[in-house]
Amino acid sequence: MRSAVNDLLGAYDKLIMDPVHGGIPLYRHEIQVIDHPLFQRLRNICQNDILSLVFPGATHSRFLHSIGVMHVGTRMFRSMIDAYLRERQLSKQTDLSLSQLDAIDYLAKTIRLGCLLHDSGHSSFSHQFTQARRIRDLMSRPGRFGDLWTGVEYSAYHSAEPDELEHEHYSVRVAHDVLTAVDLESAGLCARDVIGIMETTDVSPSDTFRRHARTFWAFIAGEDAESGSLISNDIPRMVMDLLKSIVSGEIDADRADYMLRDGFHSSVTIGGFNLDHLLSNLRFGWNVSEPWLGLAITQKGLGALEDFVYSRHQMYRKVYAHKTALGFDWLLREAINEVLEDPENFQWVDTCLSDMRFFAELTDNFFWEAFRKVARRNPASFSFCIVNRVKLNHLDTREDLSDRGIERHSAWLAQELKLNPAHVVTCSMRARFSNIQDNFNGIKVLTRDPINRKRSLKKITHVSAFFSKFSDGTITHFYLRPDVTTQGQDGMTE
Repeated sequence: MRSAVNDLLGAYDKLIMDPVHGGIPLYRHEIQVIDHPLFQRLRNICQNDILSLVFPGATHSRFLHSIGVMHVGTRMFRSMIDAYLRERQLSKQTDLSLSQLDAIDYLAKTIRLGCLLHDSGHSSFSHQFTQARRIRDLMSRPGRFGDLWTGVEYSAYHSAEPDELEHEHYSVRVAHDVLTAVDLESAGLCARDVIGIMETTDVSPSDTFRRHARTFWAFIAGEDAESGSLISNDIPRMVMDLLKSIVSGEIDADRADYMLRDGFHSSVTIGGFNLDHLLSNLRFGWNVSEPWLGLAITQKGLGALEDFVYSRHQMYRKVYAHKTALGFDWLLREAINEVLEDPENFQWVDTCLSDMRFFAELTDNFFWEAFRKVARRNPASFSFCIVNRVKLNHLDTREDLSDRGIERHSAWLAQELKLNPAHVVTCSMRARFSNIQDNFNGIKVLTRDPINRKRSLKKITHVSAFFSKFSDGTITHFYLRPDVTTQGQDGMTE
């Protein structure tokens, strides 16, 4: 209990300096997590694959991002606690009991570790790795999941074996190994609870979590805690869902950090938003009739939330879907496929994806060395293009074309420009924003009656028309294949 009070008051064991957030405090058990080889590998995985070939400053790593997400997640949770205490003190004095302090501390530290490990399963070049055709074939190999968990019981985290592995499944596997090697007992934490707030998991919380969840719910909901259709077993699940939404939701620590970090290192301003203003207007929201416990935002904070969503939308359009950047992403995926044509490389990557003893060696560095070897042997290769920054010649850009429309436009460009149709390649980025309206309706806007000061929650689209403006969009760039790869290569379209 004394440790919980000290930690809540700001005691820490180490301070790590971050270019985006400044000093980030760490506890002893978090230092042990960060020092683990499976986490240290994130130093050698770039946050934005090869975006630095377009925005030279974007060389930041998944390592820094993960620590930043932990910091933002902590700020989100604590800002909501602080706001709740301030509001309670307007009507009556609120004194926290030791059990309430202990519960808040337990949940805060669980959030921190969940955020810290949320991306620990990313492989080389982050998202582009799993989009390469040969990697997708490897990830979907029957029995891959069972091989990955050989000798370890996974039923505590996954109720069923997934058909195809994603990087989130690897994050859970990494988290299990890391947290098993860390002295969580002295921190009073349970690995199952941390992994339970990560994506793809279906976890039954520990008895400790259940006890703290009920204490936390009684503290937050007050007189509503025992009303409505709520039953005791609903409470731990509601609290765990709340923690999950901080790690991975529509307003989550992950998006908040990568938008600020990517914008900072790319030297663009469109990814900026006022994090302080947004966090200061987040609140706990609950409805005992559903039952539901989640994030709410004050009416005066809607502007900050709108900035957050618009900034994310613009980052996708102007940075992530930049015509040169998407062209390099296309070349990168083809270069990865090219490298895996070597049986030795294929077998080694296959081994790394199946055995956690070797997973730490699957970093960007492995593929960069492989690209250089292929480039030296074959100048007419995709690897040569990546190593020597030979970019695709951009021909045109169109938005919201169907697959058939993309084919027709590609053929038309080839005809009008008198090109070999096989030499015209396309690359599309689908920005999924149509679910913003529905998902943000799950956040709720906190309103107060001006007369009786009673709080009520409204769907966000009932208060703001801003979110209805977004829909799914597809940006498609058309390119001419580089001269070095036109000999003996088949045309490909994505």
